[in-house]
Amino acid sequence: MMEKQAKRNKAFYHLPGLFEFYELYRAFLPLFREHREYFYDWCEIGSIYGAPLDCIWGGGRVEDEDCHPRDVLALMQKYGISARLTFSNSLLREEHLSDKKCNALCGLFSENKGIQNGVIIHSDLLLNYLKEKYPELYFVSSTTKVLTDFEAFRNEVKRDDFRYVVPDFRLNKQFERMDTLTQIQKEKVEFLCNECCWFGCKDRKNCYEAVSRKNLGEFCPEHHCKAPESEQGYRFSKALRNPGFISVNDIQNVYMPMGFSNFKIEGRGLGSALVLEFLLYYMTKPEYQINVREEIYLDNMLDLF
Repeated sequence: MMEKQAKRNKAFYHLPGLFEFYELYRAFLPLFREHREYFYDWCEIGSIYGAPLDCIWGGGRVEDEDCHPRDVLALMQKYGISARLTFSNSLLREEHLSDKKCNALCGLFSENKGIQNGVIIHSDLLLNYLKEKYPELYFVSSTTKVLTDFEAFRNEVKRDDFRYVVPDFRLNKQFERMDTLTQIQKEKVEFLCNECCWFGCKDRKNCYEAVSRKNLGEFCPEHHCKAPESEQGYRFSKALRNPGFISVNDIQNVYMPMGFSNFKIEGRGLGSALVLEFLLYYMTKPEYQINVREEIYLDNMLDLF
């Protein structure tokens, strides 16, 4: 009982760029371990997620970085962090299940060595395949399902297949409904904190499907977002004003007291410098942000721009 209560007093961040920002995490994780006084004592790293280049099971974003998967796995195992493969392609067919690269990655990341790794998933076809072939992995229901209806979201949370479920960010502030979940269900909810997408967007599924087609190598017209100011791309300053944005104060003073403890930071398609800003904002005490920033910027092996 005491152990469960202690866990509820922690926020677990699920961070972007397992492969994409490998060099950033090689510099950041030693700081997080060796200078824990720089960081909020109420937060931990729950997982780091991502996918290498050219994974047809991938979804959500088309990746443009790569590194050796064994190096990635070794880094996560060194620091006791769960690694999640982002295999959230929504358009997979039976013939795609035999893909050698994606199967090899699942086989590799099934090597738990003290910490269990997972897969972020959209397709039930892929889910059933992975459950049978790689039972050592756990599964996360992807935000690419765009679960904006609360009852549909509740039904997803009830599924035993998933350890975590990421609702659409438009559900983030539906506190009265969220509070009707049981404590066990609340522990499965993983809120997407820093989405920049227009709150009124009705084209989100089409956007994700366009990415899924690209990862499958299929020809498709370029998806052009019609949201206001979409030409600006991701701006953290814009995300801060989003009605679904979850701030550090929200996490501490609203979500954690309600019994929620899992928070996802988006950013796989962004640059290392912006992801560093997320790590500073969500995890680093203000008086030590300059220390962390200097240590990262002075790492000659890291190209942040």
